[in-house]
Amino acid sequence: MSTATIRPVLLCGGSGTRLWPLSRTHYPKQFLRLADEFSLLQNTLRRLDGLAGLGVTIAVANEIHRFLLAEQFREIGLKGDILLEPAARNTAPAVAAAAIHALNQDGEQNAPLLLVLPSDHVISDVAAFKRAIQAATPHAQSGALVTFGIVPNRPETGYGYIRRGLPVEGGFALDRFVEKPDAETAQGYLNTGDYLWNSGIFLFRADSYLTALKRVAPAIKSNVADAVANARQDMDFLRLDPASFSASPSDSIDYAVMEKISDGVVIPLDAGWNDIGAWDALAVLGNTDASGNTVQGDVLVIDTQDSVIYSDGRLVATVGVSDLVVVATKDAVLVADKLNAQAVKKIVEVLKSTSRPETEFQHIVHRPWGSYEALAYAPRYQVKRILVKPGASLSLQKHHHRAEHWVVVKGTAKIVRGEETLLLSENQSTYIPLGVIHRLENPGRIDLEIVEIQSGSYLGEDDIVRFDDNYGR
Repeated sequence: MSTATIRPVLLCGGSGTRLWPLSRTHYPKQFLRLADEFSLLQNTLRRLDGLAGLGVTIAVANEIHRFLLAEQFREIGLKGDILLEPAARNTAPAVAAAAIHALNQDGEQNAPLLLVLPSDHVISDVAAFKRAIQAATPHAQSGALVTFGIVPNRPETGYGYIRRGLPVEGGFALDRFVEKPDAETAQGYLNTGDYLWNSGIFLFRADSYLTALKRVAPAIKSNVADAVANARQDMDFLRLDPASFSASPSDSIDYAVMEKISDGVVIPLDAGWNDIGAWDALAVLGNTDASGNTVQGDVLVIDTQDSVIYSDGRLVATVGVSDLVVVATKDAVLVADKLNAQAVKKIVEVLKSTSRPETEFQHIVHRPWGSYEALAYAPRYQVKRILVKPGASLSLQKHHHRAEHWVVVKGTAKIVRGEETLLLSENQSTYIPLGVIHRLENPGRIDLEIVEIQSGSYLGEDDIVRFDDNYGR
């Protein structure tokens, strides 16, 4: 059998609420650099390097993350097809959109294999991961829907399980999926050796998945097909039709498809897998000191044991504590018992219910043109550090409630201010009165950095009237 094209399908819609305050709505877990200098998403792609038959990645993402996703692709020198979901509908519709898109590109006669990957997991043994994919490939090429089950090393209650059936070449027939167990049941699963953790990783032919989906979840298939047929190309992104996609039932691949088929296959995966589901998961990545502490950033620990301490800037010091999670960012500090790390999502729920901004953005907010960072804030003024990438520009805009004073600290700024066009270099400044149409652009070859002082009665980000924008906002 000839080698089939394997197209990775990257699922990028997770929110990672248990990793608050570092993970935020607009900068969630998959984009964070937790294990090394690359984000979890970037490492998901990097570990596929050298895989036989590897084709172009299809990423399915939330619209608000589109430029962040594209930038993380660019940073590691990769390109991919980015499909934008207008609404969250879980994994079954997301993968259906990727499958239809892949068949539209590759043709029914050349149906590729889809390697469905969550974008926020860690796999330390890349060679073992690739061997598992190789074992799964013949089954997928023959039309089977294949999932990968993590070989458990403890009685985990936080994961769903897969019960394996009779042996097949390289794996087992898929007997059934089971829900997250209690501690006693989990221990029983571990003792039998017949149960694997549900990884959320799959391999199947695009047409095989759609055929199964049409049989067991026809509403998902038809609505998503309409969403792709009526999709709109927007620069480097494909926007799925909002009405059709939103009409699809919201369901996971497990519930919608895998639990309803009789010929599924599960391949055991023993490759140092970790879903980084909460802060305590960092302690098992191997970066611990002699006292069992996992520390990142500017951290000083004295008489501290078995704790996770993370600093995103400021010095964090601990004395005489154990089994804690301490995470400090510029706008929030989390202190939790390590055994209750999973419950951090409850904090996020409370903050969202009271419309607190700490769940939405990090202190550095990423935009398609660069980023900005709030340095100081008071009721009638705000100070920001703005970074604009070479060749990029902000929208042509005005504000109803605030004026702005810009000081160039690095690079060259081209500024439209009303009828004027200014070119400013380091240590030069300009003033943008309230209501004046303006634009900021970086015409140079290095990053442009400015300090912006806003003043006015209202300083919200929604006080923007855009007249022209390179990024379609």
